[in-house]
Amino acid sequence: MTASTTDLCDAHPEAQVCEPVFRIYGGRDEFSGPITTLKVFEDNSMVREAVEQPGEGRVLVVDGGGSLRCALFGGNLASAAAENGWAGVVVHGCVRDVDELAAQPVGVRALAVFPRRSERGVHSGQAGLPVLFAGVVFREGEWLCADRDGVIVLPQAPPAG
Repeated sequence: MTASTTDLCDAHPEAQVCEPVFRIYGGRDEFSGPITTLKVFEDNSMVREAVEQPGEGRVLVVDGGGSLRCALFGGNLASAAAENGWAGVVVHGCVRDVDELAAQPVGVRALAVFPRRSERGVHSGQAGLPVLFAGVVFREGEWLCADRDGVIVLPQAPPAG
């Protein structure tokens, strides 16, 4: 990411700005890329499937319904995301294994940390649909930018420079 979220907001009044609900995890404070969406609830099976696929610099946006009862993303998935070229993951829910997350070159944002894993195969999920949380609508193919100042969504990639 070359421009800060503050500069991007100044240059792009159409930018959607996430409410300040996310904490920073992962080994990269700054990341950006086209959005891929998932909607799940207390079951990270689809998250695992997604990060095991080529990320190609994308950002996985996971609407976990804001659940604080289990983690949807942890160290093993962060390792897979890094190996497969994901720029970052934004979770409307919890993560775990914070030291392992910090060791991976992938950006991670989430609401909180919780040590319990999700229960696989319990709930179904959906991929590719617009998801709404933190005051923002996340759509596949739009551009997410995150840094220490916040998380924003633009309709398309900002011009280089």
